[in-house]
Parts: sequence; C-alpha cells; structure tokens
Amino acid sequence: MRRRILLAILLAVLVTGVALGAPLGVTGVLLVENFHREELTNSAQRIAAALDNQLANRHNLNLRHIRSAMPRDAHLVVHHDSAAIMEAGPSTGDDVISEQQPIAGGHIVMTQPAGEMRTQQTQVAVAVVFVVVLSVGIGTFVATVTANRLARPLRHVADRAARLGAGDFRPDNRRYAVAELDMVADALDSSGTALAQLVQRERQLVGDVSHQLRSRLTALQLRLEALGLHQDPEVAEEAHAALEQSDRLAGALDELLAAARAASEVGTEPVSLTTMLPEVSDEWRDVLKAEGRTLRLRIADGLMVRVTPARLREIISVLLDNAMRHGAGTVTLAARRGDTDGTVVVEVSDAGPGVPDELAPHVFDRGFSGAGSTGVGLALARALAEADGGRLELSTRAPATFSLFLRVPTAGDVPAVEWPTERVPR
Repeated sequence: MRRRILLAILLAVLVTGVALGAPLGVTGVLLVENFHREELTNSAQRIAAALDNQLANRHNLNLRHIRSAMPRDAHLVVHHDSAAIMEAGPSTGDDVISEQQPIAGGHIVMTQPAGEMRTQQTQVAVAVVFVVVLSVGIGTFVATVTANRLARPLRHVADRAARLGAGDFRPDNRRYAVAELDMVADALDSSGTALAQLVQRERQLVGDVSHQLRSRLTALQLRLEALGLHQDPEVAEEAHAALEQSDRLAGALDELLAAARAASEVGTEPVSLTTMLPEVSDEWRDVLKAEGRTLRLRIADGLMVRVTPARLREIISVLLDNAMRHGAGTVTLAARRGDTDGTVVVEVSDAGPGVPDELAPHVFDRGFSGAGSTGVGLALARALAEADGGRLELSTRAPATFSLFLRVPTAGDVPAVEWPTERVPR
C-alpha cells in the first residue's frame, strides 16, 4: 500500500512537472531570442535613420560616425544604389542573428553572433529543468510523508482486524486524524464490543443449558432407579431400559459439551509466559506510569501454558486495566506453578483497599460495575478463560487479587476436533 501511494503521487508530480516544464522551457527560450532580436532591430533602426539623414543632406555615406551606435560585436552591411557595398564591424561567423532595415535607395543588414543568446537560452533551460527536478524532489518528500501517514494507520487497522479475528476484543483509542480510517477504527471497536458480548452470552448459554440438562437428567435417573424397584417385573424391566437410555443421553451430552469445549480451544497452543508476560507488562508500564503508579513483574522460570495467545493477552489486559481503574499503588503481575499438577496460576494484584464484601460476589456479573464502567471486562475475561479450559477467580478481596488458572501443555493435547462429514445423496 505504501509503495502504491508513493508511486501514484510521484507519477502525478512527474506528469505535472513535464506538462508545465516543457511549455515553460520553450517559452523561456523564445523570450530570450525575441529579446536579442528586438535589441538588434532597435540598433538597426537607429543606424538606418542616421544613414537616411546623411542621404537627405546630400552627404556621402559615412559609416565612421555611426559605429558608436552599433553593438560592440555587430557587423553592418550597407547596400545602396549610388555606392558599392559598405561594411563595418568585425566578422560574426556563421551562427548569427540578423535584421534588415530599408534606407533611401537601398537597405542595411545588421548581424550579431548568436553565442550570447544561446548561452542565455541554455541557462533558462537549465533553470526550468532545475525547477522541475526541485518540484519532483518536493513531491517525493510530500509523497513519502503522505504514504507513511496513510500506510502506518492502515497497517495498524489491519493488525487490529487480525487481533479481533483471533479473539482479542480490546478497544483501541488510537485515532489517525483521517476521517475514513477513524470510521474504520470506530467500526472495529463496535465489532469488538459486540463480539465480546456474543462470546459471553454463548458461554452463559452453554453453561445454563448444560446445568439444566444435567439437573433434569439426574432427577429423571433417580425416579427411574426408584421405579426399577417396582414389584411388577415388566414395569421394573421398562424402568431399567429407560435408565439405560438416560445414561446414554447423559454420555452423549458429555460428549457434545466436550466437543464444544474442544472446538473453542482450536486456537490454543503452548505459550511461554516468560516471553509473553514481559511483552504485556511493557505495554501497560507506561500507561500506569502516566497515572503515577508502577508495575511489578514476577515470573517463575520455565512456565508454559496451553492457551490462545490473543485471549490470554485480553484477559491479562482486562485485569491490569481493572487494577488501574479501581485499585491503587503498585500493580503486581505474577506467574507461578499451581498447587496441583498440570496448573499454572497468573495473578494480578494491587495495593488498593480491595473489593467491598457486598460487591465481591458480583464482580464477574455482566453489566455490573462499581465505578461507572461498562461492566463487561471481567465477565468477558472469565468467559475467555473458560473458553481455553481455564478458570478466573477473585482469590483475595483485600488487597484485590485475581487468579487465572491455566492448563499446562501435555503430549495428549489435540488442538482440533474432527466432525463427521454430512452424508448427501449420491
């Protein structure tokens, strides 16, 4: 894109420079020639007038008195019926400009070397070329600045779109002072918010449906087990058959939930927290510094987790933003091994007063906020953590400490689910 913008502007400048420079150069050359010819014509007219005065006073033609009126390097030839051809001035060579003027009974021809005129014409042409080159140079500079100004926002918009597709729904307040690009940025922010809400609703729906189905199946199985103790053998047999079907239904439900969970984890991959967390902390360190606060980072050696990188960045960014908005003092981002095997814990805490007791049960509720924010961030962070098979909890109320429990990669992790192909008639 940058190269195309640069070439388009340069081509426009170059075409404009040639279209204006060529006529300007030709005009300048013609003006120089006309100027020299006018000067030579004026000198010839003055000499012709002086010779006419000599003839009118019946004097013989005398060129000695008119040499002072001639240009220094000019050559004069006088043709008159009463006298032979008369000449005055040095020889001018072959490359000359000449002017002819009539006198009584003849005419005069004045010539002058064209070297000085050619030199001035060359100077004019060089000046025009210099102006064109200067214009192209200025156009190149303007084109480079404009291309960079447009290319950088376009690359940033493309990167934001890629991060949005990867599950990073964080809004970005950066704007570019270009109306069209700002409209795209606003649309990406709106899309990110809508997708975040959609992910949260999807997770809530899956959780609610699975809970309700499991509850109903459990109640049904308890009734069928009681019915299986009926004295009538046929009733008991049918109850056992129905109980087997309910067990199969429960197994199918578990498989569907596992498939949905695995499908949501398709983008997961082994990620080194030793590499990712410093990158995230670098992004937020200046933001917190602007608020007069500091960010401390503590990471145990060799920590690896299986997550979607964009989702993990989003979760940690939400927690750091929450600590900046609602906490105080130093913010700490730490990562350690969990108390159980196969778990890594990432913690975000601050030195503020913590979460009030009456607000603690609702911090992850969508739309709930204790300080006028949207109330989507923590709910979204928990939904994203669960989508990757993790868990996000408020482990300590005062000081506020949020703990993110993540899985450690294992050799048996399968990053994709193969769905059966749909059968179609041949």
